[in-house]
Amino acid sequence: MIAHILTPRMMLIGGDAAKEVALVMHKLGVHRPLIVTDPFMRASGMLAHVTDPLESAGIRWDVFADTVPDPTTDVVEAGLGRLRLGTFDCLIAFGGGSPMDTAKAMNALAALGGKMRDHKVPKAADKAAVPLICIPTTAGTGSEVTKFCVITDTETDEKMLVMGLGCLPTVALVDYRLTMKKPFRLTADTGIDSITHAVEAYVSKKRNPMSDVYALTAMRRLYTHIRTACFEPENEQAREQMMLGATQAGLAFSNASVALVHGMSRPIGAFFHVPHGLSNAMLLPAVTEFSAEAALDRYADCARAMGIAPEDEGNQSAVNRLLDALRRLNEDLKVPTPKEYGIDEGRYMELLDTMASQAIASGSPGNNPRVPDAAEIVDLYKRVYA
Repeated sequence: MIAHILTPRMMLIGGDAAKEVALVMHKLGVHRPLIVTDPFMRASGMLAHVTDPLESAGIRWDVFADTVPDPTTDVVEAGLGRLRLGTFDCLIAFGGGSPMDTAKAMNALAALGGKMRDHKVPKAADKAAVPLICIPTTAGTGSEVTKFCVITDTETDEKMLVMGLGCLPTVALVDYRLTMKKPFRLTADTGIDSITHAVEAYVSKKRNPMSDVYALTAMRRLYTHIRTACFEPENEQAREQMMLGATQAGLAFSNASVALVHGMSRPIGAFFHVPHGLSNAMLLPAVTEFSAEAALDRYADCARAMGIAPEDEGNQSAVNRLLDALRRLNEDLKVPTPKEYGIDEGRYMELLDTMASQAIASGSPGNNPRVPDAAEIVDLYKRVYA
């Protein structure tokens, strides 16, 4: 088997990495950036972490700050219109997964033309218009290093997976200091999202030796430090380790793909506006239990890598520990069920078949160790609800 490993051309990782943005632009030979971010980043003053270094270097910039959680085709098209209005030669995505995914989609659509739905999986979005610099402000999505973006089609409410070289950032500036003020809920949800990335990459049917290394290293780092990052938000060591783990998990799943958790998560987010990391957290224990027997050795490796089970423990016992630990993690980090989140039971049950169909269409369940049919996905959705 030949493993195809894709990474950004350059990664700067460490405290204050964001301050190097002007130097990175110089190395890329670009001079006129459009910054893609969200309203909070602009209003809170966080945007200065990018704009101050640019202004100090004499670089003129402009900003598109209308991104939304769970980015939509409408927002992508608005951003594309802004990109085409100027003489921009690069994009800088600053924020969480939503600004980064929006910038990726804008960049690919600018090069490929048509509508976003024309380029969803199984199509390959392999062209980009300009270099893309990603600067994450959450330790979770890994989008700063992946070849994916997820965009909601406003006409159909489908969360579309778009994948290809056109979505791969040119540069990632991974600066843990940007996460120091993130609140408990966001830290918890993005942290469990990262753990999900690492676990799914390790058990994915598309895994390879390189993605395995990233995944195992990431899950140990993330599981060890997630509670500290949540309950001691000023702990720099925990924040740094979570940020590094999130990036490593991103490299893992970008090169191995995600699986059933993500396939089932996207419809919950699309129909009920649940943040992506939180919907993954809701699903992770139940989906792991469903999948475990089909890859007992792999899930046991996850338990050992996280320090949940000793190295010499048998696979079945190690997996039992893993399932208990994932349930406890959700309890400790106050992850609600869909019912507790406030999702209407009637509407949820009414959409089960549609959600199962969209999950399968995403392709992610096909990477799972145990590939479910639609009826099994419906049953899992029911089990997770309450």
